[in-house]
Amino acid sequence: MTRMKTHAERHRVSRIGWLRAAVLGANDGLVSTASLVAGVAAAGGPRTAILVAGVAGLVAGAMSMAAGEYISVSSQSDTEKADLLRETVELATDREAEVDELAGIYAARGVDPELARKVALQLMDKDALGAHARDELGISEISTARPIQAALTSALTFAAGAALPLLVAAVAPMAALLGWVVGAALIGLAVLGLLGAGAGGAPLARSAVRVVFWGTLAMAVTAAVGRLFGAVV
Repeated sequence: MTRMKTHAERHRVSRIGWLRAAVLGANDGLVSTASLVAGVAAAGGPRTAILVAGVAGLVAGAMSMAAGEYISVSSQSDTEKADLLRETVELATDREAEVDELAGIYAARGVDPELARKVALQLMDKDALGAHARDELGISEISTARPIQAALTSALTFAAGAALPLLVAAVAPMAALLGWVVGAALIGLAVLGLLGAGAGGAPLARSAVRVVFWGTLAMAVTAAVGRLFGAVV
């Protein structure tokens, strides 16, 4: 008798939700705060003004990210709950039609119609709502909306990303502060790009270059604006 071998598989898709919020939060915190610091430094502002602007940007950005993620993911959660409620009513009032619907989904994927109906019946006997949520609505444990988790992740990672240019601005020599902040930000962006790519299984070099390029562009534009208005003042 042949024994069936089992093995544990770790799929990256299970990390997409929190990974997306974490990478976006840290990247936004680093780019926006470094750009803000670079702009004030290019305008010739004193260290105090640079740090105040940076801290204000960190707090405002973290709160904005948290609020935005919470509102966005809450809307998704509300839609999921409404769909599940409607599905619950349909299961209670017309179960046979729901069996046919689920069997039709499996048959459309290539399962023999007779077998598809048997599978639908067995799955619905165990967890009817779960079967329809997963296969009809596309709602699973992986994709379920979690507003509070998304909000906290975004706020904390934004603050973590913003901390790097602030720390550099606090200790770097004033004569070279702009260069130090930009250099540290570029290194941080490259590391974020590599970490995000590694965790998500994407090409490392391409991801790092993409993140660094757009971060450099953001800082360059902000520094140019700061230099322009600093010269005018």
